[in-house]
Amino acid sequence: MSKQQKQNVKSKSADDLFAASETKTSETKGRPGRGSSRASGAEAGYTAADIEVLEGLEPVRRRPGMYIGGTDEKALHHLFAEVIDNCMDEALAGHATFIVVELAADGFLTVTDNGRGIPVDPHPKFPKKSALEVIMCTLHSGGKFDSKVYETSGGLHGVGISVVNALSSRLEVEVARSQNLYKMTFERGHPKGKLEDLGRIANRRGTTIRFKPDTEIFGAKAAFKPQRLFKMTRSKAYLFGGVEIRWRCAPELLKGVDDIPAEATFHFPGGLKDYLAAAIHKDTLVHPDIFSGKSGRNGAHGACEWAVAWTADADGFLSSYCNTVPTPDGGTHESGMRSALLRGLKDHAERVGQGKRAGSITSEDVMVGAAVMLSVFVREPEFQGQTKDRLATAEAARIVEQAIKDPFDHWLSGNPTQANRLLDFVVERADERLRRRAEKETSRKSAVKKLRLPGKLADCTNTATDGSELFIVEGDSAGGSAKQARDRKTQAVLPLRGKILNVASAGRDKVTANAQLADLIQALGCGTGTNYREEDLRYSRVIIMTDADVDGAHIASLLITFFYRQMPRLIDEGHLYLAVPPLYRLTHGSKTVYARDDAHKEALLKSEFNANAKVDVGRFKGLGEMMPAQLKETTMDPAKRTMLRVVLLADDREDTADSVERLMGTKAEARFAFISDKAEFASEDLLDV
Repeated sequence: MSKQQKQNVKSKSADDLFAASETKTSETKGRPGRGSSRASGAEAGYTAADIEVLEGLEPVRRRPGMYIGGTDEKALHHLFAEVIDNCMDEALAGHATFIVVELAADGFLTVTDNGRGIPVDPHPKFPKKSALEVIMCTLHSGGKFDSKVYETSGGLHGVGISVVNALSSRLEVEVARSQNLYKMTFERGHPKGKLEDLGRIANRRGTTIRFKPDTEIFGAKAAFKPQRLFKMTRSKAYLFGGVEIRWRCAPELLKGVDDIPAEATFHFPGGLKDYLAAAIHKDTLVHPDIFSGKSGRNGAHGACEWAVAWTADADGFLSSYCNTVPTPDGGTHESGMRSALLRGLKDHAERVGQGKRAGSITSEDVMVGAAVMLSVFVREPEFQGQTKDRLATAEAARIVEQAIKDPFDHWLSGNPTQANRLLDFVVERADERLRRRAEKETSRKSAVKKLRLPGKLADCTNTATDGSELFIVEGDSAGGSAKQARDRKTQAVLPLRGKILNVASAGRDKVTANAQLADLIQALGCGTGTNYREEDLRYSRVIIMTDADVDGAHIASLLITFFYRQMPRLIDEGHLYLAVPPLYRLTHGSKTVYARDDAHKEALLKSEFNANAKVDVGRFKGLGEMMPAQLKETTMDPAKRTMLRVVLLADDREDTADSVERLMGTKAEARFAFISDKAEFASEDLLDV
């Protein structure tokens, strides 16, 4: 090879890997190098014998995550979902009227329906096996691939029951067909003998499946939780009013478990509306009515059922189902609902002349605070994955949108006043979203330097949250005394002008427009509601410091109501306190002591002074009348002060919510009833008369 040719080959090899390979081969032909021997050795070590073919149910046991999403608690309970979905398919097809779910003390779960029963005659492709054995031991075998047998169904892949069989240490199937009872037993997916004919049986039909999850797969302590099974069972009854579901659980499994009965029967002709009403029974609704309805024949292709309510204070939720199978990750049916609700609300805004206001709202704004139940029935639906967490059928979006749009328009038109309230609520959510986006886009000067703080806030010099305190005081005079009495390093003071807004009875627009509340929220820096972030809180203690009289108590109650409604986590995390300023100053000679109230005053007169001493008793009308030194000594000095932490006991949460609503809410009659009930117990000592 000439020198020029060699140069050409070299340049070519830089760009072409195959050329390099060919050149090297030609040059080294006849004397194999180390690299080629290694390659040929690797090839020789990888042959047809290394190709493994998994048969039967072996793939399921080898890779359970592919079929049920893992081996955790959720995956374990998915086994039950697969079994009851088959029973529900029989009910939807009109063949089963009841389902029985029974959890035994030995860990076995039994699910029974009175449907047609799994076929037991020999299978045409496998003449030596019954159809039952084929279904239980073969992946992708079932009667739901063709819609002739089932118009709508949740079991689609022919995988579910065989997966349950593969992942159970023992599974027993009983089938009652044509007045005959058949039984077959499996262990870890393998049949233990042939199909048994147990003879004639009267007054029984359908399928019973009894199984226990395999501890080799799910762990030694794997067991079904009654709470989870109970909730899953009840939801199925809500989703299809034509079926009765009976629940039974061994009493020994319910020790220490509240609200789960040993036996119960579920039958809900009212469907999802009943389900939603039970879920939100104590929440305050923006629109007092639940928007609910049905379309299509129950359980048939294209049928849809929904129930929607907007909660004023609680977080919303969305529970969707396709063919009674829960879809926690949503899908096309949820998209159809979002689109219908958004379009309906925008159309209503146009009708009432508020189209421009509603121009910025999105489906996300509509769904904030919305409690939604949605169920759709589709022939041969497409899911993402075997666990069916997300619906992918494009047709479902059109079915749901068409079903909901007109009823939603009628619902809004039927009560325009409440519909306008709902519109205002959604517009506020949109405004809040746009405001948050604007705040994010605002460039910060530095990580620690604050852009702006309320003008009347006297901030502390300490930049760390730990040890910092914010005193909320009423009025400028009290604020002036507090500012002089504080420790400038750790104590900040925010004076508020008079009584603040009652957030429990005011609309959201008033709350957001209130300057005092805006200053307070800004000073704290942690946000409100769902946007609350403890790590952004600028003070470790937030201290309400008001006068020790009725007006002071009223202002304190308004502030506590604000924190309870807008920042409940601030209370739960132990950041909120009440200062205890003195009401009386007792002086005799050079000795001065302070009393919190009348009872404390009488006790101090007896314990601190002689019986015949002429003690000068002075009553503070307010914090503004106290000298800064007195205020520091009695109320603000950490070494001498008394403070009360505001706590919300777990056992009293419901009673607290009820009391706040009755006393601070919009219903004057509830307040009157409360006062009437309690008036007879109020002594003169408790009344400011």
